[in-house]
Amino acid sequence: MVIDDSAVVRQVISQVLNETSDIEVYAVANDPIFAYTKMQKQWPDVIILDIEMPRMDGITFLKKIMAERPTPIVICSSLAEKGAELSLNALAAGAFDIVTKPQMGLKNFLEESGSEIRSVVRAAVNAKLSRFNSSSTSSAPPSAINNIDLNDITKTEDEQITDIAAMAHTTDRVIAIGSSTGGTIALEKVLTNLNQTCPGVVIVQHMPEKFTKAFADRLNSICEIEVLEASSGDRIIPGRALIAPGGKHLQVKRSGAQYITIVSEGPAVNRHCPSVDVLFNSVAKSAKHNAIGVIMTGMGNDGAQGLLAMKKSGSNTFAQNEASCVVFGMPKEAIKLNAANHIVDLNEIAKLIK
Repeated sequence: MVIDDSAVVRQVISQVLNETSDIEVYAVANDPIFAYTKMQKQWPDVIILDIEMPRMDGITFLKKIMAERPTPIVICSSLAEKGAELSLNALAAGAFDIVTKPQMGLKNFLEESGSEIRSVVRAAVNAKLSRFNSSSTSSAPPSAINNIDLNDITKTEDEQITDIAAMAHTTDRVIAIGSSTGGTIALEKVLTNLNQTCPGVVIVQHMPEKFTKAFADRLNSICEIEVLEASSGDRIIPGRALIAPGGKHLQVKRSGAQYITIVSEGPAVNRHCPSVDVLFNSVAKSAKHNAIGVIMTGMGNDGAQGLLAMKKSGSNTFAQNEASCVVFGMPKEAIKLNAANHIVDLNEIAKLIK
């Protein structure tokens, strides 16, 4: 079901979704009150919902549905583009994902983003909503990313021995985490269970530009550890988590006996910027056995190859299990590659990586 007060949006989204044989838009509504009446006759598998509408706003309706009959809801709104806090509130209330639509050129945007919207709807059908609510561009070639080799580790045995000897001069450890759809709630679950003695954490959460600062601030207000949006040159120290800014890649570099962050612009990798693969590959190169890699809930395969690189370099690696994932895409691809030393439940991750 598509719920939006714009007739153009309802028409275009319906057309985009109905173009494929496995998705059917059975109803549309111009506000949540009309929608709820129709839903009593036939409940939708997925709802695409605007935020700003007459009679009842989308966030209020979202909370109502999640309280009465949890259903995958994809927010599609221009307000999401302007208000990061509003979008985070939607995710915290149980929204499956957010598609931000511009205020201008809307029809062309929706048509051009048709593949993404269909992919989100397909993933939403398989979402584990009970788990989700229990807690409060094409790929670029590896050479396009600065400071990082996205290929598997191919050093000689003598070079690896030399690297390991050099690593012995630092006791600093790094926890690298990658997540996407469902990751905002999963990260909250993990980070709120870490204390100030935990190793430094670096995170890529697939999230649009301007959202990550508000997300980091929110986590910082509820976590014992410090949570910040990463900047280039930040030290990775115990009790601190650094989140990649939306629209920029995050990498880790060894600087003497310390680890620091590099934040840089670059083309999307695995359709994402920031990319989990970019982060994980940099950690494999810089931290090796001093690192822990964790891949969590999300669509697609970003991070699978990077986690494998981390494992090959000597890092201890974890993948979230299917039962606790909102979407099992990213962990599943990593497990297929035998990139994870351990497959664990979300509730176990924090205590295993401290």
